[in-house]
Amino acid sequence: MRARVNEIFRSIQGEGIYQGIPQLFIRFFGCNLCCCYCDTQLDFYHEWSVDDVVKKIYFYKDYHSIVLTGGEPLCQADFARRLAQLLKKDGKTIYLETNGTLPFKLLEVSDFIDIIAMDFKLPSSTDERAFWSEHKEFLEIASSKKVFIKAVITQTTSVEDLLKAIDIIRQVKSDVVIALQPQNPFEDLLEYKMRSFKNICKDQGINAKIISQLHKKIGVK
Repeated sequence: MRARVNEIFRSIQGEGIYQGIPQLFIRFFGCNLCCCYCDTQLDFYHEWSVDDVVKKIYFYKDYHSIVLTGGEPLCQADFARRLAQLLKKDGKTIYLETNGTLPFKLLEVSDFIDIIAMDFKLPSSTDERAFWSEHKEFLEIASSKKVFIKAVITQTTSVEDLLKAIDIIRQVKSDVVIALQPQNPFEDLLEYKMRSFKNICKDQGINAKIISQLHKKIGVK
């Protein structure tokens, strides 16, 4: 079994509620979406076996968890499952970063995942189609794990999309945290919208936090 992997590196988590903690990142190549704001445009990959990846991982020390990221790691779910299974046997904490659109693939790997950072792809942000039903089903599965939601907010993100996301959250897991992430590098232009969106979440009983991309601010990978 081999997978397309772009890189393996140690850094800090730059996004979401685990921001700032040291992690080891395995970046998978390829994604099922093409969001207009995507900042991870990958143009090369290595074809590595599970053993290849495990050997490279053990050169690294002193990190909180191992992150399966991308791209979209669930596009290579068979490989991700086998890798996570081996790493869990060795006592590693597995953190999945995912666009939240492939619930049937999450089912394949969820037994070996500890933390899920799940995107809500708001169509007015992404310029993609809506994935409301997929997000709802995905969150239902992810709710058995430590999970939080990320939503990138752009200048075109609509209140209607935010309210739809809130409705799904309230139906499935009302206590989940949603990290509202201003599109980089437009944070200043989005300041009013971010505060407004956070207040809408608060009024609806949803725990929202405004969290910028730390790694870009401090200049690390």
